Amino acid sequence: MKRDKLKQELQKIYYEVFDDTSIVLFNEMTADDIEAWDSLTHLRLIMQIEQYFNIKFTTAQIKRTKNVGMLIDMIEQKIVK
Repeated sequence: MKRDKLKQELQKIYYEVFDDTSIVLFNEMTADDIEAWDSLTHLRLIMQIEQYFNIKFTTAQIKRTKNVGMLIDMIEQKIVK
């Protein structure tokens, strides 16, 4: 899956999890950029991503992910495998 397409699909997941279609993903985006992003929505987000892309993250991978760009990189790596 091309990076642009992956980002579009990820955008839809963010819309659903945060119930906010005004969110526009950018590579440097972090939890601090979305007011509703708390620990519960973070878990929901990760679970939705795993389910949608049929992948699994380790706890260590999730902890290392600092922003949306790193998340996209990680998804790309898992999809290729």
